[in-house]
Amino acid sequence: MSRTVPLMLQLSAADPRPLGKQITDGIRLQIASGELPVGSQLPSVRGLAQQLTINPNTVAKAYTELTNEGWLDARQGLGLFVAEPRQLLSDSERERRLSLAVDSFTAEVVGLGYPLETVLARLESTLAPCLKRRA
Repeated sequence: MSRTVPLMLQLSAADPRPLGKQITDGIRLQIASGELPVGSQLPSVRGLAQQLTINPNTVAKAYTELTNEGWLDARQGLGLFVAEPRQLLSDSERERRLSLAVDSFTAEVVGLGYPLETVLARLESTLAPCLKRRA
């Protein structure tokens, strides 16, 4: 029987993203980076809501979104588990989403005024471990 793994998520009221988006983004990053390996059991909706001191509905919506996207598997009576990776999106949809993410990232970063080298170094240091673990 799997043991529930603790989720190291930090939510911030200063973050412009809604709490649910902060949760989904945090879990996606932990799965992509290998911090949450395939088969890991996530905390219950109530358990994570208590840990983060937020409404359980927010956690439930985040978990539902991640399940619908294929990041998590819901097992009746057992809980939620990190799913096996699978390509659910067509190549054109993946390209479209990549473009949207890059455009959004660029719009946010340009206003911060960092030099290109700093932005690229930070991006590489964040992405490299995630992509190496997935390879």
